[in-house]
Amino acid sequence: MVSTPATPGYFGRYGGRFVAETLVPALEELSRAVEEIVPSRAFQDELGALLASYVGRPTPITVAQRFARAVDPDGKTIASLLLKREDLCHTGAHKINNALGQVLLARAMGKERIIAETGAGQHGVATATAAALLGLPCEVYQGALDMERQAPNVARMRLLGARVVPVSSGSRTLKDAMNEALRDWVTNVRSTYYCVGSAAGPHPYPTLVANLQRVIGDEARAQCLATGGPPDAVVACVGGGSNAIGIFKPFLEQDPDVALYGIEAAGHGLDTERHAATLSRGRIGVLHGARTYVLCDDAGQVQEAHSISAGLDYPGVGPEHASLRDTRRASYLAATDEQALEAVRKVARTEGILIALETAHAFAALGEVARREAEARGRPARLLVCVSGRGDKDLGTIMDRMGEG
Repeated sequence: MVSTPATPGYFGRYGGRFVAETLVPALEELSRAVEEIVPSRAFQDELGALLASYVGRPTPITVAQRFARAVDPDGKTIASLLLKREDLCHTGAHKINNALGQVLLARAMGKERIIAETGAGQHGVATATAAALLGLPCEVYQGALDMERQAPNVARMRLLGARVVPVSSGSRTLKDAMNEALRDWVTNVRSTYYCVGSAAGPHPYPTLVANLQRVIGDEARAQCLATGGPPDAVVACVGGGSNAIGIFKPFLEQDPDVALYGIEAAGHGLDTERHAATLSRGRIGVLHGARTYVLCDDAGQVQEAHSISAGLDYPGVGPEHASLRDTRRASYLAATDEQALEAVRKVARTEGILIALETAHAFAALGEVARREAEARGRPARLLVCVSGRGDKDLGTIMDRMGEG
């Protein structure tokens, strides 16, 4: 199912297309492809077959009883805790859903080269994987700092045949990688397809990415209905916001009573300058081609974001999340670096699952979410959490920070 904003390119007052004139024809070409190619039977059949036979969909729902008891020992706030296991996808995260769909689209459009940006490396790995599968050359821009802290994913991308381009400007993280990818695209716009990794950027990317990622929510909703009914709340981490909007989508459209929670990175704390909590502390601005919430100063200059998780270390957010915040259809909380690290440890030792640092922010907020929902509903809540990725890539950071390196 393909859904679009009521006004194409906008979610309320957010979104749009604020780009260099040279990119407008490419975005118009992409918009036509999204409208004509993506909904076609041939495209959907090929994508569906690959999601099943290559990615490993549908991913399962796991009941996390021991972690729920660790968060809620008295059983007063959590009735059940369900995990949507995107960490079990091929490549280890939800990013492959989007990358595979976009690289298929690029091939159908006749593009000869794929470029991408990446922070944690999971989108880079997913794009390199899809490009290798479909026989297209691939270049991935990654901040130099992120290359250091996500070295396993750098190695994976290179082994898959991608050229990884270090970005040493600015904060040397995801924002700067996206800047360089956009510069490349401006220069090579006719032959190159830019595979954006999150539900951010200029129209039509937020809509395209959300529609490719909504497979998470479509599956999860059906699985929940088959095992006890819809959840009371859905919880996911939010950086740019693709895993969150993917799992939110069907509940947004069909279940107004299901609460939605996005969890941002509070870094060293919301009252410090070292965080990436755009929806909690940002202002309305323009970043990477879209109007949305941005971490910026009084003069509108984009500030550096911080998170222990490279995938959440971004000073903006997808425009649909900005709209959901303003309308209060979704609530956005934040978890610190230390809370995320503790969540990694707790999930590993109670459930035997090593989660990514990005995902850990969602788990770190579950106590607060459960308390809010139990109070609102007068009973313990049934919670659904998106396990957006596995934590192998973060082992070096985790062990160093826990003093076990």
